[in-house]
Amino acid sequence: MTDEGCSALTSALKSNPSHLRELDLSGNQLGDSGLKNICDLLMNPQCKLEKLDLCECSITEKQCLILTSVLKSPHLRELDLSGNKMKNTGVNHLCDVLKDSHFKLERLRFRGCDLTDEGCSVLTSALKSNPSHLRELDLSGNQLGESGVKNLRDLLRNPECKLEILALCGCSITEKQSLTLILGLCSNPSHLKELDLSGNELKNTGVKHLCDVLKDSHCKLERLSLNDCAITDVACLAQSLAETKALSFLKELDLSNNNIGNSKKQLGDVLRDSNCKLSLEREHWFSWRAGVNLISSFGGWITSFSKAREPVKSTVHDQSASVIDGAEEEKQLSSII
Repeated sequence: MTDEGCSALTSALKSNPSHLRELDLSGNQLGDSGLKNICDLLMNPQCKLEKLDLCECSITEKQCLILTSVLKSPHLRELDLSGNKMKNTGVNHLCDVLKDSHFKLERLRFRGCDLTDEGCSVLTSALKSNPSHLRELDLSGNQLGESGVKNLRDLLRNPECKLEILALCGCSITEKQSLTLILGLCSNPSHLKELDLSGNELKNTGVKHLCDVLKDSHCKLERLSLNDCAITDVACLAQSLAETKALSFLKELDLSNNNIGNSKKQLGDVLRDSNCKLSLEREHWFSWRAGVNLISSFGGWITSFSKAREPVKSTVHDQSASVIDGAEEEKQLSSII
């Protein structure tokens, strides 16, 4: 559908907007006129739209200026802008609205929007100003960089932050940066339910840092995806799960596409009598690092730009399972530099 079709559709919806709760226009070329009509629709006092999917609609940096009025809708709770090349400039246009106390979006997805550390920093910094409503944040496929990770850490540290789902797949997070991120998670772990760090070079050191979150008595993580993270040893992970109550909450653990050695047996033994589904096998995987696509087994769902989310069959499981203050941070960082 082109901008002409989108304009005709949204114009029709404007004549009777009161019952519409969800609108999915993903994969269409909206154009300026289509976007303007969407904005007019949402600004209608009778419109109570709660979920808007504009994934892969060729939205440009300039068109993000038009979108700012969408974010001002008092009823909108979920917005997906994934797969649009908005870049840093486009996100900057949206951030003034994100800071507003009237902004009440609960789910925000920016998968693969060509953001660098500058754009990610501006975005996470804006969210820090108004974190209480946000429940899901997806920045997968963007380059967070040092500053982006630090701002995300500060967001997670905010006592008002109640984030439940955090997806950072293929964000080029390093071992060193993983500690910065984990320090944020450790400061406020009680709300997070799902964490996807797939496709990042976390390595064994990153996993060790992550164990600090699992050891926290307030941790209630249900789904953890570390697919393709260059991990070779999970002994510390097995020990953390064995010694804490984290395993009573964990339902899915994805370690696929890692060359894990003998410690996978230790992990399998720990999970054998639990309700946690463990994935260890190598499988078809389009890495963000390859710049192609993403298959994330996080939560048992497939994610791509052209198709939002559809259930897929479970991957092959291991047969034995049913599968952090500033000074302290610098001290810990120095140990891995």
